[in-house]
Amino acid sequence: MSSRKTVRAAAVQMAPVLDRPGGTVEKVLDAIEALGRDGVAFAVFPETLVPWYPYFSFVHPPATTGAEHLRLYDEAVAVPGPVCDAVASAARRRGMVVVLGVNERDGGTLYNAQLVFDADGTLALRRRKITPTFHERMVWGQGDGSGLRVAGTAVGRVGALACWEHYNPLARYSLMAQGEEIHAAQFPGSMVGQIFADQMEVTVRHHALEAGCFVVNGCGWLTDAQIEGITPDDRMRGALRGGCCTAIVSPEGVHLVPPLREGEGTVVADLDLKLITKRKRMMDSVGHYARPELLSLNLDDRQARPLHRASATDLRTLDTGNDERRQPEPSDPRRPADGAADQRAAVLRGAAP
Repeated sequence: MSSRKTVRAAAVQMAPVLDRPGGTVEKVLDAIEALGRDGVAFAVFPETLVPWYPYFSFVHPPATTGAEHLRLYDEAVAVPGPVCDAVASAARRRGMVVVLGVNERDGGTLYNAQLVFDADGTLALRRRKITPTFHERMVWGQGDGSGLRVAGTAVGRVGALACWEHYNPLARYSLMAQGEEIHAAQFPGSMVGQIFADQMEVTVRHHALEAGCFVVNGCGWLTDAQIEGITPDDRMRGALRGGCCTAIVSPEGVHLVPPLREGEGTVVADLDLKLITKRKRMMDSVGHYARPELLSLNLDDRQARPLHRASATDLRTLDTGNDERRQPEPSDPRRPADGAADQRAAVLRGAAP
């Protein structure tokens, strides 16, 4: 656990800049400066805020979205790159841990990425949403298990998930089992209406209770003018309103401040880290309330790669049959590809040391 006793946290509800490249990043940098002046040590911005969430894909058929999709490619974020450098510098200047949602471009694919910048400006975590939802699958690729990781930061052990990843109980459990203390949740906001906001509130409060951690949730927001610019269809405009619950929740499942449901703004609260122990004394889902001999989780935390190289030396070693790294017979489907199961499939049976 962090040596800090309290952490001032901020959950940001923000509208992107849709009509000017770089505009959203400027808003984020200005917000970091303002929050830093108010003593905020941990800030969470919305899902894929930079440059903007692909709302177009929710209200337009795929055959008509090519131009907007290509524009998103043009403005997407390289990791590392200039956007990361600018945010890292702002985080370092204010001594703040910053969680930012971006559209990450890697070659010919876009990803829904969550970036956690530590207070010294280092990139403590880069993860990609493991399964884009519904319309999002036309826009983003899939992430992998390498991002299901809790990062040690200046404010404590921080984990992150985006939107409906919170409906994947095993993804959540993987973070819980690594001793997550502060959870960064991010949603697009301005979608589906009040039912989305209600579901979101249940989701983040439940994770706080089950994980015994704080949840800081940031949502996006669209102005009426932006909604009108995205679609001229009045019927579709209703699908781009509501759906916001920017909030900060304690390990006891309680809102520390009233959530923000409309408009741009920020909710700020002081996180008393002693509440984590208070909650887990009664119910620790990965400790005294777990039964790992009955139920446990296997996490493949390798980074998925499209190309694996084997040198001529490696191949000769395998051919000798005298090396313990020798490949198992392919006829046995139960055996892993290289026999290194202990290194490639982590069995999470309790909080990480």
